[in-house]
Amino acid sequence: MEFIPQVAASDLYPPAQAEVARLAGLPEVRAAFDRFRSQESQFAQWQMEATRVAAPPFGESARGAWLADRFRELGLNDVQVDEVGNVFGVHPGYGSRFVSLSAHIDTVFPAATPLNIRQQGSRLYGPGVSDNGAGIAAMLAVASVLGSARISHALPFVFIGNVGEEGEGDLRGMRTVFATPRWRDAIAYSVIVDGAGADTIVAEALGSRRFEVIVRGPGGHSWSDFGAPSPIIALSRAIDVFSQTPVPASPKTTFNVGVIRGGTSVNSIPESASMRVDLRSTSTAEIDRLERGLRIALEQAVALENRAAAQQKAGKPQVVQSEVVEIGNRPAGELEPDARLLSVIRAVDVQLGNTAQVQRASTDANIPLSLGREAIAIGGGGSGSGAHTLQEWFDCNGRDLGLRRILLTMLTLSGVGE
Repeated sequence: MEFIPQVAASDLYPPAQAEVARLAGLPEVRAAFDRFRSQESQFAQWQMEATRVAAPPFGESARGAWLADRFRELGLNDVQVDEVGNVFGVHPGYGSRFVSLSAHIDTVFPAATPLNIRQQGSRLYGPGVSDNGAGIAAMLAVASVLGSARISHALPFVFIGNVGEEGEGDLRGMRTVFATPRWRDAIAYSVIVDGAGADTIVAEALGSRRFEVIVRGPGGHSWSDFGAPSPIIALSRAIDVFSQTPVPASPKTTFNVGVIRGGTSVNSIPESASMRVDLRSTSTAEIDRLERGLRIALEQAVALENRAAAQQKAGKPQVVQSEVVEIGNRPAGELEPDARLLSVIRAVDVQLGNTAQVQRASTDANIPLSLGREAIAIGGGGSGSGAHTLQEWFDCNGRDLGLRRILLTMLTLSGVGE
């Protein structure tokens, strides 16, 4: 990931710094900060409850229903679930545009994954407990404190538990939010909570493109049909050639073959083989170049395997054929250096004595950033590790810093009167 040196908000954005300081001193806001510390046991309980409900890719409905119930219990208005499974709840204000606080509710884990979520001291353990149990808990914590603190703010808040952030979900939840007329032009600022921590500001969207590459052939017996073209061998040739594609250090560009499938038995020439390829870069041009290299390597490998098969077997030639299917495309984008949202989060960090770095990553913020909207992704406080593994954990210590950071950012963006 690319890091950009932090600049003190007090040097660049004195109006934001002054407003953040004023809000942080309000009695209502100080009371909300106190609740973030005193209600930690409730936040941890929500976090464990949420992550005990399976939410595999394209199977988030049960967790969405759980979240909708929590939104209603916390008194949010207009609670609804859209056609793809995104969950919405509104905390009213006095303006016509919204500040959104969102957290993705899906995980990378298949539906049958054992969800042994447990607590030992300040630590929570289990798959998805940090990514994104921490984000869900942070969103509920902010909603609960707003309900009890009764802070009057201008722009209303919309809380969104969105689907489809992980893997092949391809940001479908956030794509739907910003394709829906009600929200497309009404959300002025997007604050996205993803995982733990309070030391990053994702304000630059890392672009990625993903493909399923499939090679098909006639198949056959390894003895009697020896010499028939093999999809696995063709695919292997393509991987060998593509893996030698040069990539620049700047702009940082990467590729990965993450999944390979094919074949039925050790003594069968397979009828098909496939691989899944991930291309990433801070430059769309570099992603385009990698895609061209992948397609050329595949064409060359298929041609070479077919020529070899034609030399081995007489009669009508048997051939393998290839197909490339795009299965993911996350757009790139970045927040302008003088964006209000960036000035506010930096001012909040100065107020709280927090050090954070601007970072480039692939998150739900890719969608609004690619559309030229103001958006950031930040952590929900605490600390965690082991994301996307069964050994994932989250430590509740320090959660209140992340929650104060989120609330103060939202209130500054919304506007709170004297």
